[in-house]
Amino acid sequence: MKKEFRVIADLLENNTRVLDVGCGDGSLMSFLKDNKNIEVRGLELNKDNVQKCITKGLPVIQGNAETELHQFPKKSFDYVVLSQTLQAFYDPDKVLKELLRIGKSVIISIPNFGFWKVRVKLLFFGKMPVTKTLPNTWYNTPNLHMCTIKDLFDFCDEKKINIIKVIGLNEDKTSIIKRSNLEIKNLISKLGIFLIS
Repeated sequence: MKKEFRVIADLLENNTRVLDVGCGDGSLMSFLKDNKNIEVRGLELNKDNVQKCITKGLPVIQGNAETELHQFPKKSFDYVVLSQTLQAFYDPDKVLKELLRIGKSVIISIPNFGFWKVRVKLLFFGKMPVTKTLPNTWYNTPNLHMCTIKDLFDFCDEKKINIIKVIGLNEDKTSIIKRSNLEIKNLISKLGIFLIS
């Protein structure tokens, strides 16, 4: 189980309804169902991943989050989870609005383009970096928007989105990110996990 999924699971309360948007092969959904007594549903674009979820007995529908979230009723889930996908949408602002509409709270994780190794590779080698959290080269990456933890903080402020908690993740180490330590945490966190409402 990925450390990111454990951190996300810790943010979720037991006995809640959760929608996992871009649920992949259902790894997070399985973990939540088995360990947190959570009623979980999935939305996934990739047909093969949908089949993997169905094989695991997970309730998932095939669909595109950019065009099909409007079908879910307002506040129909306690939490909506979006793991490392926000930066791959053409219109992340629109998707985020929809997530906040259908979930009472939203958990978003992003690969941090502000991580020091990413900055160093770009500065010294003049090339788009390839790292564990950003494993693709510039021409085959699904990432359309290069976002940092600091960028998402500013975005939430600008859009009047309530930030409940932000956790920085680097390998197996987690730390709480606040405005007071944002500069340093943006530099040393590979991944940012936001709980917002």
